[in-house]
Parts: sequence; C-alpha cells; structure tokens
Amino acid sequence: MSEQHFDVLIIGAGVSGIGMACHLKRECPGKSFAILERRQSLGGTWDLFRYPGIRSDSDMFTFGYNFRPWTGGKVLADGASIKNYVHETAKENDVERHIRYSLAVKTADWSSVDKCWKLTAENEGTGKTETYTASFLVGCTGYYNYDQGYKPDFPGEADFKGQIVHPQHWPEDLEYTGKKVVVIGSGATAITLVPTMAEKASHVTMLQRSPTYLMPLPSTDKVTLGLQKVLPAKLAYRITRARNISISRFLYQRSRKSPKAMRRLFLGIIKRQVGDQTDMRHFTPDYDPWDQRLCVVKDGDLFGALKAGRASIATDHIERFTETGIRLKSGEQLDADIIIPATGLDIQMLGGIKPKVNGREVVLKDKVVYKNVMVEGVPNAGMIFGYTNISWTLKADIASEYMCRLINHMDRRGLRVAVAKDTENSLGEDTVLGSLDAGYIKRAADRLPRQGTHGPWKSSQNYLEDVKILRFDPIEDGYIEFDGKKTKAQGQQPRGFFRPLSSALFGA
Repeated sequence: MSEQHFDVLIIGAGVSGIGMACHLKRECPGKSFAILERRQSLGGTWDLFRYPGIRSDSDMFTFGYNFRPWTGGKVLADGASIKNYVHETAKENDVERHIRYSLAVKTADWSSVDKCWKLTAENEGTGKTETYTASFLVGCTGYYNYDQGYKPDFPGEADFKGQIVHPQHWPEDLEYTGKKVVVIGSGATAITLVPTMAEKASHVTMLQRSPTYLMPLPSTDKVTLGLQKVLPAKLAYRITRARNISISRFLYQRSRKSPKAMRRLFLGIIKRQVGDQTDMRHFTPDYDPWDQRLCVVKDGDLFGALKAGRASIATDHIERFTETGIRLKSGEQLDADIIIPATGLDIQMLGGIKPKVNGREVVLKDKVVYKNVMVEGVPNAGMIFGYTNISWTLKADIASEYMCRLINHMDRRGLRVAVAKDTENSLGEDTVLGSLDAGYIKRAADRLPRQGTHGPWKSSQNYLEDVKILRFDPIEDGYIEFDGKKTKAQGQQPRGFFRPLSSALFGA
C-alpha cells in the first residue's frame, strides 16, 4: 500500500473541485495537489444527472467561474454544456492531469504529531487501497448523496405495474413516447422534467403536495449577445455578471423585507403566463418568497405545456399507489405508465467521509462553521460550499480564493497549522445551508454543521459582504490559532465601500 504526499488534497472533481484546483494553480503555483474523484469522469452533478432537460437553475453568467467567461448568450445551459465548460476550464488551467479517478475516499484523519492529513481511498477499479497524506484538505463534494436520492416509501408501491424511475438514476434507454407520466414533486427537477417529457409523452402530470414560487426566464440574453459583438468577451461577461448579481440580490432582499409585495409580484407574473384557464391554487405557495428556493422556468416552457394540454398539475396528497397509477386523498386517480419521484436529495457531507482529528471523529452537527469555509476545531481543512439563494459558484470562487490566501499567509509567516477556535459558544440553530425551509434541509438537520449567531461564525448569504470578508479582511482576525497560538486581530485597513463592491461585481 503506497503512500503519496501533496501540499493540498481536493476531494471531488465537480464545479467546486475544479474551481479550487484552478485557483490553486493561479494563486499558489508552487503547491503540489491532487484531486481525488470517485467517478470515472469530472463534472460532479453535471456528470451524474442524465434526465431529460437537465439544465442549470441559475444563470450561467453568475454560475460560471469568475476567472473564465461563459461565452454565448445562453442563460440557462443544459447539463452537457455545463460539463463541457467545466472540462474545458480544467484543460485550459492544466488541472485535468491532477485528477485521480475511481477513488472513493474512506477515511480522513488529522495528526497533530505529523501535522498532516492521512487519507485512505479505495480504487474502485482495482479494489486496492491507496494512502495519501496532505498538509491541507479541501472538501468539494457538494452536499448530497451521489449513490441515492431521497424517496419516501409510498403505500402500495409494490402494486404498481409500470416503471418507477428516480431522476438520479435515469436509465439511458427509458422510452416514454406516447406514455402517461406522473412526476411527483414541485422543485427544479420536476419543473424541468414535465415540459421536456411532455414533448413526447401522451400526457405528463406534475403531482405536488404544495406549490413552489416560479419565475420564467428567457434562455437567451439578447442584451449580452449585443455586448459581446462590441466588447471583449471578458468585459461583456463581467458587465452581464454584475447586472445579474445585482438583480438576484435585489429580488432576494426585497423578498425578505417585503414578502407580501413580492408575493403579489411573483403571482402576478405567473397569472400572466398561465392565463385564466389554469387554477392559481396550483401556483400559490403557503410560505413567503425565498423561504424556499425560487424555481426558474426556462422560456416559460412549463406554462406552454400546461396551456397546450400536454401537461397538467395536481395539488394533493398521495393515498397510495395502485396497479395503474396513483390514488390521491381527494379520491382522484392519476393513471400512469411511468412514475418519477422527483422528491429531492439525500443530504450527505463530505461524500460520506467521517473526518477524525487525532483519532476522534468530528461530529459535524456539533460544530460551527467559520466564514462558511472552515469547521471549528478542524485544522488545515476547508469545505467549499456555494450559495442557496444565488448561484453556487459565486461563493465557491471566493471560498477557494480564501483558502489560497490562508495557505499563502502561512507560507509567508512560516506557519504550519491553522485551526478556527470558537471561544464564544456561538453555535446557532441554522445549518451551514442557511435558514431555507426546504424539506431536504430539514431532513438533514442532524448531519449538517451549524452556523453561529454572530461574527465570522454566521453565514451571511450575501455575496457583497462575503467578498469583503473572504477577499479583503485580515487572515489573522483573532479567531484562528496558528501553530497553537491565538492571534490578535489585525487592524482593518480603511478600504471604503467601493473596492469590495467593484471587486464583487467586476473583479475576477
């Protein structure tokens, strides 16, 4: 069993892992690193999900990396295009050769004696165990279980004579032309599947317990296409990115401050889309905007399928599955040849790895996160998480930049160990994923690390604020111990408001 050492080990070769590796190449060029990836290909989410219509739920001008423009005018890209973008980014930044595929990391243990992480990984191709050590460990695995999604146990499920297909395990040869399909769910996956499958199926029904706030978004940005004709690609990208960040932040903040007004706005937009023939109860949630994620409808395709009669919505609870479909509690029967439970994700931290510090398991639910990047009490490690209210990559980029800043700071000072210490008992109720009321977050409350009540322990979900904190605030802020010594907070240099703001909106 061979042992290999790197300065930095990255777990996961998805959007976050490739981004972290690119930032390392750019900002810490002398560091050795490897990316350990369980799958046989990079791309993460965009390699795993293969269901019809799979696409981004965020606009690509903010979902793209801050250092590599997303070109073209397409706002919501399909899964294959996103995977290709990630692959081209890896190639362009010479990180693809650092990826080690088919490696399922089983253990990760920090040794204070050796001042490094020791990982064991099973090579799923050969069955052999490989050992790696690293000075720094960065988890870029996202937050859900790649092996299985969440699916409730439906009464009578075994009685159903048709096919049951979970979106996370979509068979390549599934034939649904002319079939009756029921999609269970009202989130982004269901919103994507229903209009796409309705193009071939005889009819598709979206069965939801409760509605979700929807927002139609054109798939092509004509303004950006115009900018790209007269401006350099990078400048056009930054201008579009700045505009979209501003719009997203405005909608989110107004939703939190004036929920009734924003509710009227969102429902008014939907009313104009669906017309008078559709019952608005199917689009009227019983919660305020942004208590759960807003779902984007590409080119209003869902509304088009509903108006054309190719799709319909049922808002009800399931009584049981039957031989021919689903019986609802209202007594209505939904006939189906195929049932698709688009019922959400199964949350899993660090790809199921249970990290240890000096042999003791780190119980993440009892830990608080520092700047939403490091976990309290866990040395030389970071977890790259994105936002839940705007594009994931906006946060992944600046979190990666922070990790590089930390590594470079330690090199300059000759320091070897950095660990965030919560001496103020700041553990709060909200998880690292924020205060969203989504079912998948509630189900995972016992598995997720917490955020604190104040200071760097509290996650802001505010991009402009995080740019200031992660790009500009001093590394030594009094909350991190270096080589076992508590540091004093360095004085803040007066930077004014414009620098973080301009950096957030225009800087790469």
